[in-house]
Amino acid sequence: MASVVEYKGLKAGYHCGYCDSEEGKVSCGMWAHSMTVQDYQDLIDRGWRRSGKYVYKPVMNQTCCPQYTIRCRPLQFQPSKSHKKVLKKMLKFLAKGEISKGNYEDDPMEPTMEDTVAGDFGLINKLDIQCDLKTLSGDLTESFDSEEKKKGKSPKKGESNEVIQSQDIEEKLGSGEPSHPVKMPMAPKPGKGADLSKPPCRKAKEIRKERKRLKLMQQNPAGELEGFQAQGEPPSLFPPKASKSNQPKSLEDLIFESLPENASHKLEVRLVPVSFEDPEFKSSFSRSFSLYVKYQMAIHQDPPDECGKTEFTRFLCSSPLEAENPPNGPDCGYGSFHQQYWLDGRIIAVGVIDILPYCVSSVYLYYDPDYSFLSLGVYSALREIAFTRQLHQKTSQLSYYYMGFYIHSCPKMKYKGQYRPSDLLCPETYVWVPIEQCLPSLENSKYCRFNQDPEAADEGRSKDPDRLQVFHKKAIMPYGVYKKQQKDPGEEATVLQYARLVGQACSERMLLFRN
Repeated sequence: MASVVEYKGLKAGYHCGYCDSEEGKVSCGMWAHSMTVQDYQDLIDRGWRRSGKYVYKPVMNQTCCPQYTIRCRPLQFQPSKSHKKVLKKMLKFLAKGEISKGNYEDDPMEPTMEDTVAGDFGLINKLDIQCDLKTLSGDLTESFDSEEKKKGKSPKKGESNEVIQSQDIEEKLGSGEPSHPVKMPMAPKPGKGADLSKPPCRKAKEIRKERKRLKLMQQNPAGELEGFQAQGEPPSLFPPKASKSNQPKSLEDLIFESLPENASHKLEVRLVPVSFEDPEFKSSFSRSFSLYVKYQMAIHQDPPDECGKTEFTRFLCSSPLEAENPPNGPDCGYGSFHQQYWLDGRIIAVGVIDILPYCVSSVYLYYDPDYSFLSLGVYSALREIAFTRQLHQKTSQLSYYYMGFYIHSCPKMKYKGQYRPSDLLCPETYVWVPIEQCLPSLENSKYCRFNQDPEAADEGRSKDPDRLQVFHKKAIMPYGVYKKQQKDPGEEATVLQYARLVGQACSERMLLFRN
């Protein structure tokens, strides 16, 4: 099924939650009725990001706080000293019920304003997204059927049934979107983390433990992995090499360290597809929703009427992504998921993620404020990095962890740069540049082109807009045909703006709905 999008154009002069400017925010957006995971992967690699079914792209050289797409490279990731502290704190809590003394607030940083800002949602509220899904669905079904007939095929049963399934067909889009900012994992305050250019320093006790383990391993190689099976998790993905006794512990070693049989607590992480068809998603929905309300009210001081079931569903349970299960993909398939953290039989945190062809993309995190002492923001980010590494074992091209937007001009948002190695997306040529190379330029200017080659251009740019696919009056046609029927002079400018932002490949695959 093709992606179906409704481009809403450029919106300027609305409130920014990062710098509190009343009208400094500028972005372009579109409503995604449905979207393939490949199209969304290509869009986020051009600086787009979704919030529910609204997909938006900041206008980088005009907006008050430029938002650069950031990705971490999990295969080379080494946890910093403060990351290790968080993982050890969790293990101590699980094993002995120990709650760390001291002020845990100083360790991870809880950003007060997150990815999507209240202003974006205020904007979505005002958008005239009145396209009736019944009509759109019917029109699309007819056009797909006629396309299939032209090709001499009869449409597959069920294919024409439902074009846009992620929400109730009768629901009209555009009724109030929630006004909550999107939560990203907390992290250590800048400067607090270890110097990542130096190897982590190790205690004598740690080295002795490592030697003992290696000795045991030589005696009993098969038994070495037994300890990792605690918490029902896979064995270490990257077991330490026996030849190097000075190897730092891997992320998996630290997460899946074996617990005593009489451990105080049991933590289980469950991956649940975001779908009301899924029995596990359905059965845990009310508990997950209650946790969301508790989190929004305690952490973001949201009034109860702003975190209702409708807002929760639209914002975190409604995704345009079509689930896909190709044989060469991960066992769980591609699409949108809730990663639920169950402690002793109750949900204490939920990480909302998208699993895409090349990455795991973090959308939001909400958790039980009573467990803030466990630094669940940092813990969940580290678990998501380890999860990406796990998926990479079967699906080799899936090797990145996208953390949303990095905003250098906003001190509260710089924490994302602590997960290294990481890259920022050049806003002009859409190539990835290591963050270390970008930081000096960002110190001098809010907006930067990171690609140092002055000759380099956007390789994926729209080169032939006439090939762009338009969905109009129950028919799918190339823009070259559609424009001949149009008399509105503003229409061409809007369509060309869309083509420039999504790039040639997406413009030829996605259907741009025009009415």
